[in-house]
Amino acid sequence: MIMTNEWVDIMDQSDILCTMILSSEQFYQYLDAHRAVYTDTSLVSEVNSFTRLKEQYEEVQRFGKYHPDYSKVMKDIRVTKRKLDMVDAVANLKVAENELQDLLDEVSLLIGKSVSEGVKVPVSNPFFASAGSSCGSGCGTGGSCSCSA
Repeated sequence: MIMTNEWVDIMDQSDILCTMILSSEQFYQYLDAHRAVYTDTSLVSEVNSFTRLKEQYEEVQRFGKYHPDYSKVMKDIRVTKRKLDMVDAVANLKVAENELQDLLDEVSLLIGKSVSEGVKVPVSNPFFASAGSSCGSGCGTGGSCSCSA
């Protein structure tokens, strides 16, 4: 690829955008929440335990209710997840992750729509997914929408 002035400008602008995101309030809240969870050794131990349970859960899912440990694993994963969700630091981390993801989704949409209105941008929040669509549900509905795509 030949580097032109336009490409250099795009790279410079992307560096500026990256710096802006890394200095955003959402990013700092995420960092603080992440540190709060992963500097607590007992909480890290619980997260690791939950990760092992998730691996067991995936194994059980392959066979469904016919797996010998199905009931035990299903109960254990629900109890452990509920216990983790009730910890304030974990709840704060989830909120911070969602806020940072919303910021990234919004930036992605702005960049995509600045290129072309027809650009499809994958987003995690359904609000952002329908924000640019004239029919509200996207045009991938198999012809059932009434928008003029």
